Amino acid sequence: MNPLNNHRQSLILGIVLAVVIALAVAWGIEGKVTFFEQSFARWLHIVAGVFWIGLLYYFNAVQTPALAEAAADKGGPGGAGVMKYVAPRALFWFRWAALVTWLAGAWLIGPKFVPEFTFGAAGGAGADMSLVTIGIGAWLGTIMLINVWGPIWQNQKKILGIKPATDEEKAKARKVALYASRINFVLSIPMLMCMAGATHHLPF
Repeated sequence: MNPLNNHRQSLILGIVLAVVIALAVAWGIEGKVTFFEQSFARWLHIVAGVFWIGLLYYFNAVQTPALAEAAADKGGPGGAGVMKYVAPRALFWFRWAALVTWLAGAWLIGPKFVPEFTFGAAGGAGADMSLVTIGIGAWLGTIMLINVWGPIWQNQKKILGIKPATDEEKAKARKVALYASRINFVLSIPMLMCMAGATHHLPF
């Protein structure tokens, strides 16, 4: 069976390839294989984050504007196919990738979790630019995660018919889900700046 014919098998193949490369590099350079927990957590955090933010950008820059155009095009095919086949699958990967990203990030910062979330005020760390920067990024990511599992997913269940709702409730759900998603779209940009910039002392 060709793994490239199935997206799940392709994902597994990519993971296996990454592990093989990691083992080969470690063995080739050091002559032994050592597991570095933080390196693994960082890799998981990045891969899941790419899934999450990539789908967030897809929803806001592609799917939502396209569905609005489809609804306005009275003679067109409409957006029923997207809402039936694409949106539920995309939302599945979207919400679980968000959770894995946050958990892997918490694992990555480990004992620095409380100092970073309090900008150095707790844990006796003392505030510095790097701690404040990653702390802001962590809080933005946390707000985004709450948005994903709260207003976005709870209202999308009504829109997609997973949860019974009247037409009036669906109309309200669309508005709430849209604004929550747009808030995440906006927050993702400074969040990524903070996450990328924290290791270099300053955001830019």
